[in-house]
Amino acid sequence: QVRLVESGGDSVQPGGSLRLSCAISRHTYREYCAGWFRQVGGEERERVATMYTGGGAAYYVDSVKGRFTISQDNARKTLYLQMNNLKPEDTGIYYCVLRRNGAMCDNMWHMYDRGQGTQVNVSS
Repeated sequence: QVRLVESGGDSVQPGGSLRLSCAISRHTYREYCAGWFRQVGGEERERVATMYTGGGAAYYVDSVKGRFTISQDNARKTLYLQMNNLKPEDTGIYYCVLRRNGAMCDNMWHMYDRGQGTQVNVSS
């Protein structure tokens, strides 16, 4: 059973920065897609940023391009999301995800294993 544990959520003012972390364990994939989804209010969860360990460019939703950066440590045990110039519309619950079956990244939320989520609040 894949285990994903997020941390780093907090309350910040607009323009501030946060770094989310996700400890990844108990998977058997040689290569995989990992990343972050978020849920804002009662809206549908959206894919924010993902990366495939086998290579290729990372994906970012348009609203975060140039502000957020996804990365992973060399041991592939921790996933990060560096969030800069945060805006109130970034407020939400951020979920660390890992695509099942070693498949490529996509928007299919129900096909990802995920953590419990970490809350990010951006307000003045």
